[in-house]
Amino acid sequence: MTFAALQSLADRAALFTALRQDALAAATEELGDHRWDADMTAGTITFTSNADPSRQIVTRAHLIATIAPGPRSLLWAWAHPQGDAQGPAAQLRTHGLENGVAELFDPELPFPAEAAGDDAWIAAAAHTVGGAAVEITGRSPYYSAPIGGGTRAVFLLDAPLPETTVSAAVTALPRILSGLALPDARTAVWDLARLAGWSLTWADEGYTGASVVDATGSASFSFDESARITNIRGSLAPQS
Repeated sequence: MTFAALQSLADRAALFTALRQDALAAATEELGDHRWDADMTAGTITFTSNADPSRQIVTRAHLIATIAPGPRSLLWAWAHPQGDAQGPAAQLRTHGLENGVAELFDPELPFPAEAAGDDAWIAAAAHTVGGAAVEITGRSPYYSAPIGGGTRAVFLLDAPLPETTVSAAVTALPRILSGLALPDARTAVWDLARLAGWSLTWADEGYTGASVVDATGSASFSFDESARITNIRGSLAPQS
């Protein structure tokens, strides 16, 4: 476990986040072997093909937090000397103040006492922070960047990625779900629809299923008694 209060937020957005991270991975994989460069003055992260430097993906990057092994703590960007006190990171602070989540409005969070605090734990914590930031701000994807000394920075990106549509999700979800643990898949489907801007209708009062719709098509999700996804059926919208 990383930061428990943040994990619950990340879990809610897990399906939407996974689809957006998958889209970012697909875009950067098209570059082949590549590097990333951050320009904190310009507020950008650029992914560049090593074989052909003219091939780039330029993103607007919003620093959310840094997670460091030395002090064994997370520092929110709104409290960071290089952070933006008015940017997306500030939305997390506001959410915390409005909902009584101290982990979001305390400037610096110590690691839990039982945390290993090693590279693997910090990487997992960065993914939790990224997912929580997506849930609160609606921005995506996020990027977890190693910045030296075992420290990681978490950014939200405004990236030139296609929107998350129902038709694209129906294609990608079976593969993504095979490696994704969802504590509450029913809530994750509801939140996917909310964050993606789809319409959602529950099948019945027992929430045994849900249907989502956008301009590209529709999909039906079935759930078992433990709120796990048992089936996804999709239908493409007629093309005029």
